[in-house]
Amino acid sequence: MPDDLRILHLLRCIGASSPTRLADLAGLEVAELESHLIDLGARGLVVRSGGGWSVTAEGKRIDNEAVAKELDDTGCRAAVEAAYGRFERLNPLALEACTAWQLREIDGVRRVNDHLDRRYDTQVLRKLGNVERLGQEVCNDLSAILDRFDGYGDRLAEAANRALAGEWEYVSEHWDSFHTVWFQLHEDLLVTIGRPRT
Repeated sequence: MPDDLRILHLLRCIGASSPTRLADLAGLEVAELESHLIDLGARGLVVRSGGGWSVTAEGKRIDNEAVAKELDDTGCRAAVEAAYGRFERLNPLALEACTAWQLREIDGVRRVNDHLDRRYDTQVLRKLGNVERLGQEVCNDLSAILDRFDGYGDRLAEAANRALAGEWEYVSEHWDSFHTVWFQLHEDLLVTIGRPRT
């Protein structure tokens, strides 16, 4: 996939983003990234809003065509769909762990987790770590199929490790938290195989 379309796809998967964050994820200098964004903007595929950029409806259409062509050219549609099936089975476990981190049931009432019960939090973080371990297998398979999936495994591992080390914002609050990276991987898979998010 050409660099401009790869950047378009990345922006679509992470949602509205600043050039700095997008450049970091794309592995480019900010100036080079912004040059691509300006070119994409001139074609009506992205739009600047405030300090960030987002993909237009036309940009989504072009991205759909690009990823469909990529699957056809590489002949890997079945392999990506198989990996998505495994991801889909893990997804409820990931969401359950992230939700349990934010909310917990006390006396039959769901409340915001105040993180005073270290035993409870430790159990949740262990569940998150287990999801990350199983998710690595899917990420490794995806990276072997299409190199644009490189990086998801490392980002998930870093987020899980930092959360386990006490940087709790890496569960769901940080812009590179486990929940955020998992959501982006989910979006990438859905766009790649042409399925709507339900």
